[in-house]
Amino acid sequence: MPVSAETTLDVSELRELVADTLDVEQSALTDDILLIEELGVDSVVALELAVTLEQRYGIRIPEEELGTVRRFPDILGLLNRKLGG
Repeated sequence: MPVSAETTLDVSELRELVADTLDVEQSALTDDILLIEELGVDSVVALELAVTLEQRYGIRIPEEELGTVRRFPDILGLLNRKLGG
């Protein structure tokens, strides 16, 4: 179910969704951890995450924007911009 632009982003729900998609424990998905370097996220997993976020939040994430995501707060910021928050 996509989230409307008026909906406040639930950070704990987002962290759970990202952790599930990356197949890591939520506790491992800290704000400081590097997704690629420390969690081993590769391009296939990154694309899977992008598709999951697009479907969940009803947005589009161009590849060049996806490439700017290095940590969980980057995902949060990207979604806030896309959702107008």
